[in-house]
Amino acid sequence: MMNRRDLLSTATAAAALAVFGVPTQAFAAGGLELGVEESFSFDALIDKARTLAGTPYAAPTAPPRDVLERIDYQAHGQIKFDTDRALFVDGPGPFPATFFSLGKYFQSPVRMHVVSSGPGSQVAREIIYDPAYFDMPADSPARELPKDCGFAGFRFQESRLDDQEKLAWRKNDWVAFLGASYFRAIGELYQYGLSARGVAIDTAMPDRPEEFPSFTHFYFETPSDDSGTVILYALLDGPSIAGAYRFALTRQKGVVMDIDKALFPRRDIGRFGIAPMTSMFWYSETRKLEAVDWRPEVHDSDGLALWTGAGERIWRPLNNPRRILDSSFKDLDPRGFGLLQRDRDFDHYQDGVMYDRRPSLWVEPLSGWGAGAVQLVELPTDDEIHDNIVAAWVPAEPAKAGGSYRLRYRLHWLADEPYPTPLARCVATRLGNGGEPGRPRPQGVRKFMVEFRGGPLSTLPFGVKPEPVLWASRGSFSYIFTEAVPNGVAGHWRAQFDLTVTGADPVEMRLFLKNDEQVLSETWLYQYHPFQAVQS
Repeated sequence: MMNRRDLLSTATAAAALAVFGVPTQAFAAGGLELGVEESFSFDALIDKARTLAGTPYAAPTAPPRDVLERIDYQAHGQIKFDTDRALFVDGPGPFPATFFSLGKYFQSPVRMHVVSSGPGSQVAREIIYDPAYFDMPADSPARELPKDCGFAGFRFQESRLDDQEKLAWRKNDWVAFLGASYFRAIGELYQYGLSARGVAIDTAMPDRPEEFPSFTHFYFETPSDDSGTVILYALLDGPSIAGAYRFALTRQKGVVMDIDKALFPRRDIGRFGIAPMTSMFWYSETRKLEAVDWRPEVHDSDGLALWTGAGERIWRPLNNPRRILDSSFKDLDPRGFGLLQRDRDFDHYQDGVMYDRRPSLWVEPLSGWGAGAVQLVELPTDDEIHDNIVAAWVPAEPAKAGGSYRLRYRLHWLADEPYPTPLARCVATRLGNGGEPGRPRPQGVRKFMVEFRGGPLSTLPFGVKPEPVLWASRGSFSYIFTEAVPNGVAGHWRAQFDLTVTGADPVEMRLFLKNDEQVLSETWLYQYHPFQAVQS
């Protein structure tokens, strides 16, 4: 997996104001140099992707590798974009765009284009890369990059029309595309965290390496007004697939992205991930690590939330397993899914990088996706620098060479789900040694405390206890009961039970709360690893 600290590099790059109908030479000083006009439309971009998929893959030509290798993490961080040259710095639209430089960790050149209305149609002009767009040390190896070598990615800055100091556009951005097909956005708590991807190819497949197709071209549509939406197009290319994308990016209390994409497999794909997202989970309150790190919890996301086509609400806490594991949640026309950061208490992290503010990311299909599964891949990690969690929709039918897909969905980068369940939600999963206090703890018995809060639990009549409904793929339950968490918070309950199990194979578990025939909570799913319990 890609090193997340490299992916979240703070290095910035360059762009500038685009004016159409003026000779290219006029942009050589004080702005961007633009190439010649070419006709553009999304339909034409889709046709181009379809044509690409019918030809052998050819990787983009990159600058000399020895130069890129010397633009390491430190050198890349010293390359600063001159914001006076930002694309749309004086409008139209409120959001200037800036660009990232190529370097050791971002070696694939990306071509940037500006789209405007031409006579009866749209036209695009390429933004010609020039090292002069960047402020950098005199001895920076980036000065050796050739003109017209391309950029690594881009970002949209906060609104130039906003006079709030905390949102000063020259210092703050709200969406960034950088590395392969990765992109990310801040949520309503003004913090970056997990990433999305254009597509995921063969993630954690045992018989083939994962592939990372790249966005090779971006097209920025010139805004027509000062609304909070920008339109962006992208061409994707890789050994196994080509595709065309249209993004409508809206800056609201968080960020909302409407995505329309057409994908064309070049060859058969083993695991075809649609609307993938990538996050980091090291540890939480569930599994306590002794003296490995001083912080109580470290994660960008703490669970996978599912809203099935049948209407069931599911919460699956994340694991940091000993080996690569994948879980499949079959569904038909899902209503949504996402990797969420539910724990918003700073005291649970104690970290200045603000894990308590990391955004949640929710996928909302805008058209029927048919049969398939949300697949969750969990990889082992011993540090926070690696993204080790991947979630994506995988169609039931395998992706074959020569096929095609047209998909529409919406991404919500928020503090919470965009459509919260009215049921009580799981807020913590705690494990410990099983048995009763004051007596020897038996081997092979694990105690679970699963906390739920809100919804119908807040209005339970006095004296009524919710009933836990439990299931496990193997093992037996004992010492089962529910109780109100003794913190004075109305509607905060926990289910307690012991699980007795032998062997090291994972145990799939399921729990929800009810009162008579009324369902009170979402469904808690958990994959318990007895081997971890013995070793922790």
